[in-house]
Amino acid sequence: MSTACYLDKDEIGQSIDIKKYRGMIRSLLYLSASRPDIMFSVCMYARYQVNPKESHLSVVKRIMIDILGTINLRLWYPKNSSYNFVGYSDSNFAGCKTDRKSTSDTCHISLVLL
Repeated sequence: MSTACYLDKDEIGQSIDIKKYRGMIRSLLYLSASRPDIMFSVCMYARYQVNPKESHLSVVKRIMIDILGTINLRLWYPKNSSYNFVGYSDSNFAGCKTDRKSTSDTCHISLVLL
């Protein structure tokens, strides 16, 4: 997902089944533990779980199609290996264009210790 993409509430769009949308988001959030490349997109569309519209559902479906195309990509942590995790974060205060909420980004890097 492009970071320059503009998301909105889409108040005039057609409403969809909330349980279906939440189930899809829940599955993608679970999968993001081993697929950090989808975390940004999933978290952005998880914001619209209260009143999801057809436009939000189409993007979530596109994320799932992209996952099917890259099914062999994932993080794998072998047993009995030593790792050093380093984390970075960045905050943007009142950066959300729709409701002026603060947003933040994180990056975690795994270093294998030999």
